[in-house]
Amino acid sequence: MRLPGRPARDLAVRPPGRPAREVMAGSLFRLQREVPGRARVVLTALSFALPIALWCVVSYVPFVWHPMRRVTDPGDVTWLVKGELVEGDAMETANAEVRARGGRPADGSRANPVFLPAPHEVVRALVTGFTTHPARPDEPWLHQSLWHSIQVIFWGFVISSIIGVPLGILCGAMPAFARLNEPFIEFFRYLPAPAFGALCVAVLGIHDPPKIAIIFIGTFYQQVLVIANTTRRADPALLEAAQTLGASRGQLLFRVVIPAVITDIYTDMRVLLGWAWTYLIIAELIGVTSGITLFINQQAKYRAYDRVFSSIILIGLIGLFTDMFLARLGRSLFPWMRDARPSLLRAVLQSLRAKREPRARATAAREGAAQA
Repeated sequence: MRLPGRPARDLAVRPPGRPAREVMAGSLFRLQREVPGRARVVLTALSFALPIALWCVVSYVPFVWHPMRRVTDPGDVTWLVKGELVEGDAMETANAEVRARGGRPADGSRANPVFLPAPHEVVRALVTGFTTHPARPDEPWLHQSLWHSIQVIFWGFVISSIIGVPLGILCGAMPAFARLNEPFIEFFRYLPAPAFGALCVAVLGIHDPPKIAIIFIGTFYQQVLVIANTTRRADPALLEAAQTLGASRGQLLFRVVIPAVITDIYTDMRVLLGWAWTYLIIAELIGVTSGITLFINQQAKYRAYDRVFSSIILIGLIGLFTDMFLARLGRSLFPWMRDARPSLLRAVLQSLRAKREPRARATAAREGAAQA
């Protein structure tokens, strides 16, 4: 029996004697089962909340790790300075020597290493990073570094896609073309892109061109093979029907094959863009260090690890919001595309709508009864 207003797949039959919550919890992790809107919001929030909670525990709970000591009173230990961060074992050893001489031991609070800042310090650095002047006048601002890195990623991925997508479609659609190209591509994709750094600098110079080339090399060969495998998944029945109607070879490619796989290719491109981002730091070390890599390295030299963490988080946020934008754009370009991973915003709106609908029906029922 199907209840009004609820899809049949969302209903779970509750065995006698089992609580509804237990049945719901078990149904969430069934294979190939769509997660309801409210549960999707909760699970998405937990995917971020659990790592952040672990980070908070390590940062704020004194008896969890905290191998360092922040000196509050140096005592009779001559080499300690108030406010200094030292190894806990080193302080214990120094205190033991001082006690043996009858002196006053040092005291300090438990702390984490400087390379693991607390969450609130990273958030503060994330907010102030765009307004804090560089330590030296010749160093770039944070937003300038980010913009430079985005341009390197953009041009490397665009050049790779201009060549790789058509080549991948041809390899997937024409077996002879695949035999001609894929063996070399299969060989070349195992070669690490950073190995070509010195050659790229020798040919292209020390500025941005070799960095773009590394992004291209790291993305192009994987891109061709992924697009080719996606193209091969086109339904053969569509090709047979088009051939029966007298379609030419060009019509089969442009009117049948490409429309049949265009949504899957678009999804592949979103994944491959994330692949390109993983080569960014290595690429920007080629030649003259620049972009967000230069900013991160400079902050590490100044031991400003809160800014290092905030820069890494910014890269992740840029990638996440770019993917969300491309997913939204894909739903506009291809309305028929089934979204296997709805955005968090859509999931929240669906959950709120699901809460309002029963209230609205109840209100309408009461008003109808009052009028009657």
